[in-house]
Amino acid sequence: MSTLALAARDTSTMLRRNLLHARRYPSLTLNLLLTPIMLLLLFVYIFGDTMSAGIGGGDRSDYIAYLVPGLLLMTIGSTTIGTAVSVSTDMTEGIIARFRTMAIHRGSVITGHVIGSIIQSVISVVLVGAVGVAIGFRSTDATAIEWLAAFGLLVLFALALTWIAVGMGMVSPNAEAASNNAMPLIFLPLISSTFVPVEQMPGWFQPIAEYQPFTPAIETLRGLLLGTEIGHNGWLALAWCLALATLGYFWSKAVFNRDPK
Repeated sequence: MSTLALAARDTSTMLRRNLLHARRYPSLTLNLLLTPIMLLLLFVYIFGDTMSAGIGGGDRSDYIAYLVPGLLLMTIGSTTIGTAVSVSTDMTEGIIARFRTMAIHRGSVITGHVIGSIIQSVISVVLVGAVGVAIGFRSTDATAIEWLAAFGLLVLFALALTWIAVGMGMVSPNAEAASNNAMPLIFLPLISSTFVPVEQMPGWFQPIAEYQPFTPAIETLRGLLLGTEIGHNGWLALAWCLALATLGYFWSKAVFNRDPK
């Protein structure tokens, strides 16, 4: 078999392994998935009328439309925390040392984690999106091309955050530390434009919310699904995704290729 065929075969095996683990031990994924769902229900049914009046004078349905795109991206950040924990568990429990002695493609272990995480992220986004639709979210003006672009953005964002989460998992001494190290992936959406527009935040806080990965991605997704102005956010979102994916890839590869102590 060629090197490419061997890599594809071994990556497929590692992917099945990770998906099997996720199916047998779903508690971590479900707990992380509940966070964006609970925030969605909380901000819609408890704060919805107040928040919609504060950001534009509309009704609750307007705020649902504003809120859902941000929470879809927050779902990706939440899901990838499970990836960091899973990678750290593999690194600290000895299975990686065992894999190093086997005749398998070296990069397949990491790639299996990445592809498995992206699949879980997409499934989680679909579930959160279904909850959003059930409580009133609608995107009637988006064309088929815009829906395809929105899906591509979500997958690319999941790829970028997953590589960062893999790196965090590899440098963590245990699963608990990996979970703590990956918390910025769910904390950053809280200080982005997920819940309120950046221009309505305090002046000193606006640069923090604006110059981070989630805000341009959220505004781009809103523009694709709701027809709002995207402006320069599309290019910024793409640049953030490529930068994070590249950084996470080389970081993870460097740590994985170190000789075990």
